[in-house]
Amino acid sequence: MKNLKKKFKHLTISINTTMAIVFMAMIIATIEVIGAYFTRQLEQNSIENFQSSIQVLPIVSNQLSMQLLKDDKHSDNKLNQIVNDYSNGIGTISEIIVVDNKDIIRAVSNLDDKNRIGQRVNNSLVKQVTSTGRQVTKVVNDQGDYMIQVTPLNAGNGSTNNVGAIYVRASMGGVFSELRNISLMFLITSLIAALMGAVLSLVVSHAITKPIEEMQRQALSIADGDYSSQVKIYSNDELGQLGQAFNTLSIQIERSQEESESEQRRLDSVLSHMSDGVLATDRHGNVNVVNQMTLNFLDTTEEAVINKPISTVLGLTESSQDLIASQKGIAITVNEGTRDEVILHASFSLIKRVTGFVSGSVCVLHDITEQQKNENSQKQFVSNVSHELRTPLTSMHAYIETLNEGAWKDPEIAPKFLQVTQEETERMIRMISELLSLSRMDRGVSKLDFEWVNFNDFVAHILDRFDMIVKTNEKEGKKKYTIRRYLGSQALWVEIDTDKIAQVIDNIMNNAIKYSPNGGVITVKLSSEQHRVVLSIADQGLGIPREDLKKIFDRFYRVDKARSRAQGGTGLGLAISKEIVEEHHGQIWASGSEGKGSIFYITLPYEPMSEGDDWDEV
Repeated sequence: MKNLKKKFKHLTISINTTMAIVFMAMIIATIEVIGAYFTRQLEQNSIENFQSSIQVLPIVSNQLSMQLLKDDKHSDNKLNQIVNDYSNGIGTISEIIVVDNKDIIRAVSNLDDKNRIGQRVNNSLVKQVTSTGRQVTKVVNDQGDYMIQVTPLNAGNGSTNNVGAIYVRASMGGVFSELRNISLMFLITSLIAALMGAVLSLVVSHAITKPIEEMQRQALSIADGDYSSQVKIYSNDELGQLGQAFNTLSIQIERSQEESESEQRRLDSVLSHMSDGVLATDRHGNVNVVNQMTLNFLDTTEEAVINKPISTVLGLTESSQDLIASQKGIAITVNEGTRDEVILHASFSLIKRVTGFVSGSVCVLHDITEQQKNENSQKQFVSNVSHELRTPLTSMHAYIETLNEGAWKDPEIAPKFLQVTQEETERMIRMISELLSLSRMDRGVSKLDFEWVNFNDFVAHILDRFDMIVKTNEKEGKKKYTIRRYLGSQALWVEIDTDKIAQVIDNIMNNAIKYSPNGGVITVKLSSEQHRVVLSIADQGLGIPREDLKKIFDRFYRVDKARSRAQGGTGLGLAISKEIVEEHHGQIWASGSEGKGSIFYITLPYEPMSEGDDWDEV
């Protein structure tokens, strides 16, 4: 039973069928009500008319009353004759009985009932009429349809003296047959009308429900994202206006959807191409939107972030609610202590509705790794400059103070102290000049005087100067070294600022000479490959540890600080060299290992020239 109820519960009937059934039921009910009333009235009118048709005429009643008053044998014959004539005159009458006021039968219409004359009547209706003097009419449907009418007979017109009664029974078969025929015809007509009403109701309901069904299909299409179809307008009535309004609504929804999708794509594009990371949360602090930059910053996937508390995603100990409520900016370190360390600044803002209800928050992650490194570099730079300047100043202060205390009078000590003071002064001037050069390069105001030179001859000219220094050192008993050249014979024409590039090569050669052992070999090679000239300078010095190779071009960085300072270096030469080479769109780097010497490489842009490109000399 429960299963049956469930089935009926889920059973649905279409509006079309429902309207047809209701409309047809209304037609049938209306026809039946009208038919029942009409049949009832027709039946009553037919009975009344039939009753009037069998009503004994007053003249006949007077004749019968007069004969009953005579009360003789001749009057009985006269009564039978009157009854027979009257019975024969009305075809529907099947039996007439005349009784006197003593309930004795005096005349009958049927010849077969002659023997009943003179007998007392047993009919209760007749007795009732003779006793009360009031007419009685009764319709009997048992064993045939007929009407019984008992009329009192009075002595004279207007007299109330009851002298007897006349019993009339008439067949109503024709009346009821006609009524049945009329009812049958009405039933058939009702069925035809009901059938026509059903057809009409189906047509009407279909006309009503068809636009609704089309609107339903259109609504489902809209729900599936298809806005191309339109509801067909059949008329300009309420349904037509509703369909037109639905089409207008469909167009507006399509436009709104397109605008929403466009805004979503624009937002996705903005989020995807932002250099900052973006996280959005719901009001509980769980992440529901994340862009790719955030995933890159945090080195994670979208599946690992969505629907997770933002505090967990960012690796913080505070709860998500407290983190969002405080709206304070915090610094987050990702992969701390590794080469991939990233420092992020997280700022929070609330998402509020018009009512002021907080529905979520937005967190923006800004990469401040370089900023922090720059700040640290600036701090380190200031510290290094202060240290580098303080060392010669301290030395100068000590020597000058000693001289001031009387050492200037000593002919042996005074010249030495003054020479040291002069060297330290020159060292500071040299350092400040190099710092000014770096500053101009940083600000982009350093100007280069480019010219085309044969790089082979240019390098060879610089190495010739260092060969002269070798000869001078041999005469003075200073450090000896040998320069080996592998420059090639092909002319390599490059566009450079000769003074700047010469400064770079001088700096690297001086370092090679400083840190090479006595009698060491410095190897210089020049070649070309893939539109670049490559100059390498190798020494046999102490070498550079691998962990320091990427740092030696930093300002004031020294592998061996004590030895470098003793050699008189400022710690800025390689940094300046790097800036100059990069200004020429080239590269500079070093290789080697500790104890096995170092090799410095310089690459510069180079465009090979054919013979037709050579300049004609006048």
